[in-house]
Amino acid sequence: MTADLHRLALTVLQPGFEGGTAPDWLRKALGEGLGGAVLFARNVSAGTAALVASLRAENPGAVVAIDEEGGVVTRLEAREGSSFPGNRALGVVDDVALTERVGRQIGRMLAELDITLDYAPSVDVNANPANPVIGVRSFGPTADLVARHSVAYIQGVQGAGVAACAKHFPGHGDTVTDSHLALPTVHASLAELRDRDLPPFEAAIKAGVRSVMCGHLLIPSLDPSTPATLSRTILTGLLREELGFDGMLVTDAIEMKAVAAIYSPGEIAVRALTAGVDAICAGLVTAEGLYEIRDAIVAAVLDGTLREERLAEAAGRVHALSEWYGRQPRDAEPDDEAGMEAAVRALTITGSARLTTAPLVVEVNTRHNQAIDPNTPTGLAAALGEILPGTERTSTPEFDERPVVLVVHDTARHPWVRETVAEAVRRRPDVIVVETGIPGEPAGAAHIATHGISKVSAKAVARWLTR
Repeated sequence: MTADLHRLALTVLQPGFEGGTAPDWLRKALGEGLGGAVLFARNVSAGTAALVASLRAENPGAVVAIDEEGGVVTRLEAREGSSFPGNRALGVVDDVALTERVGRQIGRMLAELDITLDYAPSVDVNANPANPVIGVRSFGPTADLVARHSVAYIQGVQGAGVAACAKHFPGHGDTVTDSHLALPTVHASLAELRDRDLPPFEAAIKAGVRSVMCGHLLIPSLDPSTPATLSRTILTGLLREELGFDGMLVTDAIEMKAVAAIYSPGEIAVRALTAGVDAICAGLVTAEGLYEIRDAIVAAVLDGTLREERLAEAAGRVHALSEWYGRQPRDAEPDDEAGMEAAVRALTITGSARLTTAPLVVEVNTRHNQAIDPNTPTGLAAALGEILPGTERTSTPEFDERPVVLVVHDTARHPWVRETVAEAVRRRPDVIVVETGIPGEPAGAAHIATHGISKVSAKAVARWLTR
C-alpha cells in the first residue's frame, strides 16, 4: 500500500531543476512515477528537445510544463526576447483572430519540443494600474476584453496540440503586492469579483481549457483567512462545483513567499491537495526536497488528513491531461508573421520623429517582477543597431549631440519614471520616448507605446523610427 501511495504522491508533483540536462535524481523520480517537470529559462538551450526526450525516456506520460506567455514572460526566448509582443499588445490590437494565430504559433513552438503544457495565458483583469506583477501580462483592464482574448489564445495553443492553463485563479489583477514576495490581498467585494475577475475564467472553462493555475491570493470576500491556493471554499466550492471546471488544477510555484512564509513545502502540498488542487508546482527543488514533499503527502494520507480518494482523483487528472496531449494531432504549418503583425499593430504613437543617424538608446527601466527572467532584453538598441550601425545603449541619462531614444517601463505606475521622462524632455525636447509597459501621458517629440517587451516590439519600433 505504501508503495502505491508513494507513486500517487509523486504523480501530483511538478518540480523545476537546475541546468540544461536532467539531473539523476529527477530521472530516477520520473521512473518512480513523478508526474512531470517544469522548464525555466535556466533549462533552455539548443539541447532543449533532447532534454525533454530524456525526461520522456523515464516516463513517457510526464507532463512537461513551461511558462511561455509571450512578451515579457518567455522561457524559450529569454536570451533574445520573445517573437510575440505579449497579452497587453494583443488586447490593444483587439483582433481575436490575430490573438488565436499568436497562441497557435506559441503552441507550435512547444509541440515541436514535445512540451505538454503551457502555463498560459494570464487571464487576470489588470484592474489596478499599480499592479506590480500582472501589468502587460494581462490582455487589459476590462473583463469582456480579457475574456474574449483569453478564449482566442487558449483555442490557438490547444489547436496546436498543447494544453493551455488559465491563471491566476480567481484573479491577480487587483493587487498591489507581488505574490513572489508576500501574500497579496484582493479587497474586492463578491459582486466585483463576479462582474470583473471571474468572467474570463468562466469563458476559459467553457472554451475547454485543460488546466487552471490558482494564485497565492487572500480574498476575504471568498475566504477571509485562507490563501486561495489552500482554500477548499475557493478551489472546490467555487472553481469545481460552481464554475464546473474538471480539468487539472495546478498551484503557482510553492516556493513563492506568499505561502512559503507561512507553511513548509510539504504542508503547502497537503493543504492544496485537500483544497482541490491536482498538481503541485515546485519551481526549484532538490532531490531531498522533492522526497520530503512526497513523504508529507503520504503521511497525510496515512494519518487521515488527506483522503486517499482525493489524492487518487488528483493523480487521475494529471494522467488525463497527459493522455489528452498524447491524442492531439500536431499542427506543423508555421505562421511566422503573426508576432510581427501583432507588434506593429499594437504600437500607439503620438508625435513624429525619424532617425537617420545612429542614436544613443538610454534604458531607464524599472526592476521587473520575479515572473520575468532578469536577463530578458528590451532589444531596442540591438534592433536599431541592425539598421543604424553605431547605435549605443546606456542606462545613464547623460546626453550628447546624438539623437536620444529614452526607453522606460510602466510610467503610469512609477512617479520617478515620470520625473525622469519630464527631465529628459526639458533637456532635450527632441527626445523620442519608448514606453514598454503601461504608459502614462505621452511626452517627447515622439512617444511610442509598445505595450510590452519583446524582440518583435523592438523591431517594430526600429522600423517605424527609420522608415
